[in-house]
Amino acid sequence: MDHEAKILVTGSTGMVGGALVRLLKQQGFYHVFTPTHAELDLRDQAKVSAYFSEHRPDYVFHLAAIVGGIHANNTYPAKFIYDNTMMHSNVIQAAHANHVSKLLFPGSACTYPKLASQPIKEASFLDGQIEPTNIAYAAAKINGIIMCEAYAREHQMKVVTPMPTNAYGVGDNFDPNASHVIPALMQRFHEAKLNHLADVVLWGRGTPLREFIYVDDLADALIFLMQHHDNKNLINVGTMQEITIAKLAEKIANVVGYQGEITLDTEKPDGAPRKCLDSSALFALGWQPSTSLDEGLKKMYEHHFVSASRLANA
Repeated sequence: MDHEAKILVTGSTGMVGGALVRLLKQQGFYHVFTPTHAELDLRDQAKVSAYFSEHRPDYVFHLAAIVGGIHANNTYPAKFIYDNTMMHSNVIQAAHANHVSKLLFPGSACTYPKLASQPIKEASFLDGQIEPTNIAYAAAKINGIIMCEAYAREHQMKVVTPMPTNAYGVGDNFDPNASHVIPALMQRFHEAKLNHLADVVLWGRGTPLREFIYVDDLADALIFLMQHHDNKNLINVGTMQEITIAKLAEKIANVVGYQGEITLDTEKPDGAPRKCLDSSALFALGWQPSTSLDEGLKKMYEHHFVSASRLANA
């Protein structure tokens, strides 16, 4: 990407979008468009088409999405599938119609089969049953991935379709009804510490294995792929470092300073038993993550709780 290029980032107010915009500007990209939902409803085809026609972006990072954990996916499946499908359909079509140089649309690790061989290779896509607790969100993402591949094949549109692992970090969503596992646990341990609770209940058996990537590393990988990856095929973006949910909870409790017990509610769902991406193709291109899980959790807690508390008491 040339530093004079016009870059559109949808979802710029979200965790990944915010990190991406910060990093783009740090790297000297100043023509960055960041429309909010109030300024541009991506579900409205006419408005999206008009926006592209007016601003003529050269590169598009389509990061806007309705996301959430198991509870949110189970509670709002219609919203997850409708909003996400409408948004990426309108953005991809407008990018094609306005001759965008390249579009990046991230898939999600949850689109891989629940029982895929681990670590998961890109070839596992559509090779088995999806985890049912997030089927609506996954179905929308699968549609977007196939749409990108179709536009690349039929219209020779340049697309990048990374498959990120679970992201976390500064700017994460702490809404108890929509948050993913790290912010949800961090919030609960923080409140338990403040209220001197004897224990915190963890959903499931604590045995599922997960992989997490710090949001600044993910943003860096997306820029790297936009600049260096010209293949329409999927490419995994992860760390290849796994941890059980129980061990993750212990790490978060230590960062927060919570000293009570962690108990398991084994009647609650676990989700997929293991989810680690094989990111060797990305690593072979020359990119590697730079933030450890311990470092990322500390940065996240410092930003959202410690620094916020200092400002409130200033």
